[in-house]
Amino acid sequence: MLVVLKHRRYSRNTVVIAVLVLLHVGGIWFLQNGLLKRSVEMLIPAEVISMAIPTMSKAEDYSPKIEHPKLTPLPAQKPAPAVPAPLVPPAAATAQPSPAAVLPAPAAIIVAAAPAISAPPAPVQPVMQLPSSDADYLQNPKPSYPAMSRRQGEQGKTIVRVLIGVDGLPKQTELAKSSGFTRLDQAAMDTIMRWRFVPGKRAGVPESMWFNIPINWVLG
Repeated sequence: MLVVLKHRRYSRNTVVIAVLVLLHVGGIWFLQNGLLKRSVEMLIPAEVISMAIPTMSKAEDYSPKIEHPKLTPLPAQKPAPAVPAPLVPPAAATAQPSPAAVLPAPAAIIVAAAPAISAPPAPVQPVMQLPSSDADYLQNPKPSYPAMSRRQGEQGKTIVRVLIGVDGLPKQTELAKSSGFTRLDQAAMDTIMRWRFVPGKRAGVPESMWFNIPINWVLG
């Protein structure tokens, strides 16, 4: 029994070894006949990028060279034929007016000088007539010389400012300039208050006015 089992074990190992040997031999024969290369070329399409490894020295670097598939150029398209522009008849061309003829001629600009503005005339001042005390019909007395002023030799000139009404009568007196002596000045104002006057007029109309009357005191 032991001899039969050992013989069976040896027969199985022999079969396995034989199968492996046959596989190796078949693979070697398959490679030699190029069947493996044909099957690989059938599986990989022709457009796959192939890489060639050139022979390089130790100092050179490895860089793959990529070959791109060739592209077939498209046929050039012919340009469309040009359409000739329509011919314009000479009559129509001459009928169109030029831009310069369409625009009207600029009108002449007339600049007139502005009239001179004259100054308004000055208002006419109404004629004014001052009062008067020289009329003979008035019969105004002369101032009397004060006796004390005569004895003391007082002399001078008194100017009395008097307001004369429209009736010709004095309304008010003021001392415009003194003679230097009170008695002479007071005698002059008292005398004038007893006088009568021709009233002052403006544009022919009587009007109340102030009037200066000088009186000279001179010893004869």
